Amino acid sequence: MSNLAPETNKRRTFAIISHPDAGKTTLTEKLLLYGGAIRLAGSVKARKAQKHAVSDWMEIEKQRGISVTSSVLQFDYDGYRVNILDTPGHQDFSEDTYRTLMAADSAVMLIDVAKGVEDQTKKLFQVCKQRGIPVFTFVNKLDRYGRNPFELMEEIENILGIRAYPMNWPIGIDGKYSGIYVRKQAKIELFERGGVHGQWALPSKQGSVDDPAFKEILGAEIHQALCDDIELLDMAGDPFDFDKVAKGELTPMFFGSAMTNFGVQLFLEDFLEMAPPPMPRISSLGLINPSDDMFSAFVFKIQANMNPAHRDRLAFMRICSGKFERGMTVYHAQSGKPVKLAQPQQFLAQERTIIEEAYPGDIIGLFDPGIFGIGDTLCQEGVHFTFQDFPVFPPEQFARIQAKDTMKRKQFVKGMTQLTQEGAVQVFRQPEYGVESFVIGVVGSLQFEVLEYRLKHEYGVDILMNRLQYSVARWLCGENIDVKVMKNMDAGLLVQDIKDRPVALISNEWQLRWVMERNPDIQFLAVPEDARQV
Repeated sequence: MSNLAPETNKRRTFAIISHPDAGKTTLTEKLLLYGGAIRLAGSVKARKAQKHAVSDWMEIEKQRGISVTSSVLQFDYDGYRVNILDTPGHQDFSEDTYRTLMAADSAVMLIDVAKGVEDQTKKLFQVCKQRGIPVFTFVNKLDRYGRNPFELMEEIENILGIRAYPMNWPIGIDGKYSGIYVRKQAKIELFERGGVHGQWALPSKQGSVDDPAFKEILGAEIHQALCDDIELLDMAGDPFDFDKVAKGELTPMFFGSAMTNFGVQLFLEDFLEMAPPPMPRISSLGLINPSDDMFSAFVFKIQANMNPAHRDRLAFMRICSGKFERGMTVYHAQSGKPVKLAQPQQFLAQERTIIEEAYPGDIIGLFDPGIFGIGDTLCQEGVHFTFQDFPVFPPEQFARIQAKDTMKRKQFVKGMTQLTQEGAVQVFRQPEYGVESFVIGVVGSLQFEVLEYRLKHEYGVDILMNRLQYSVARWLCGENIDVKVMKNMDAGLLVQDIKDRPVALISNEWQLRWVMERNPDIQFLAVPEDARQV
C-alpha cells in the first residue's frame, strides 16, 4: 500500500456543468484531444461529416447533438490521471446530473460569454455549493460576440453568490474579442484566422501589461482598454485565495473558446494544478479518507445496453479509499453479501479497457448481473458501513405506458425493470393492472422520449403512452394506512412504487392541500421516508 498516497494525489475527478448548448461536450472533446485520448475531436456541430462527440455514445445523442446521459472519460495528462464526468445539461435529466456530482471532487462550470449565467447552471451550482466542492469557471465562445467580462463577474457574484478571480482576461472592445491576456505570466494569446491560434509569449520584467511590445501587436485603442481593465482588476478585484477556492467561496475564471481550441490547454494545466485530489467521504462510520488502506466505493450510475451487441449492464463505481484489484471480493452493504468484482473496466465513452488495479478517485465500470443499485456501498469484508444517501427527486410529470404488441410483454417488463434500476424513470404500478401497464414518473418530458426510444431500439418494444394529468406525487406514511377509505381521492390516483410503498398522484398543489386536510392521520411526503431530500 506504500504507493497509495502518490497514486491518489495524481487523481483529478471532476464534472462539467452548464446550461444546454453552452459547449460542454465540445470542451470535453478538446480536453481529450490535449490528453492524447483522441486524435480528432468530433464536434457535435459537424453533422455533415458524420463526426459525433466521443462522450455522446447513445444513438439519440448523436441525432440531436445533445447529451442525455452522463458519460465517464479517462486520460492521463502531465503526470495526472484525469476522470471527466460529462453530464447532460438539459434540465429534464437533472437527476442523472445530480447523482454524477456526488462522485466528483470538483466541478467546471461552463458559461456562454453572450448569455451569462442561465437557469440550469444556477440549479447545478447550488448542488455543488451544498456539497462544498470547488467550482472552476470557463467562459466559452470567446470567438463570437460576447458580453462585458466585468458584467459577467458581477452576474456570477449576484446570482450564484460566489466571487470570481479571472486567471486570464479577454482582449477586445465592445464584445469583439481578439485573444486573452494571461495574468500570471503577463503574456497575450491572440486568435489567428483560419481556425488555429498563435501565441505570443512576451513576459515582461515587471509582469505588467505596459510592455511596449504589447502595444505594437494590439494597436493603441485595444491596448489602452486592456491596460485600464488590468489596472481595475489589480486594484479593485479579489486577491487570489487558494483556501477560498477549496471551500467553494471563490471561483477561478478562465476565458476561451472550446470550438477553436483557444485557451483550453492553458485552462487544463491551471485547473489540474489547482483542483483538489480525492476528498474524504461521509459514511455511517464517520469520514472515510482516501488514504485509508481499507477498500471502499459507491455506485453512482447504472447503464444498460452500452454495447447493444452484448446487451450488457454496467454499474459505475467511484473508489473512495484503498486499492482496487481485479477479482477482489468485497462486501455489498445493501444485500449483506460478498461480491466478486470481475471484469473491471475503464472508459472512453464506448471504448473500454479491462484494468488490473485502480485507486481512490478513479471511476470504474463493473458488469452488473442485476445486484447493484444507485447509491450502493461496497467495502472491504469485515468492515461494514454505508456512504451518505443519494438525493431523491419527486417526479412532476406522469404517463401510463403499455406494450403495443402483447406478445412482447416479456421484453417490455425486462426493459422497464432495467431502465428503472438505471434511474432513467420512476415506475409505479396499480396492483389490479398486473404488469400489463405501468405508470411512470419523470422530472422532465424529454425523459418520456428517451424512454420510448430506448424501449424500441434496445428491447424491440413499441409502446402506447398516455399522459396523465397529475403533477404531484406524495408518499403516504402513517399507522394502518387504508388507501381504500382515503377521502377526496376521486381526482387522484393511488399507486405503489417499486418497493410497494403507497403513493398518491394528485393533479396540483391546491388539490393536495384539500386531500391533506381531509386525511389528517396520514403524512404526505415529497420523498420516501427512508430517502433524503436534496
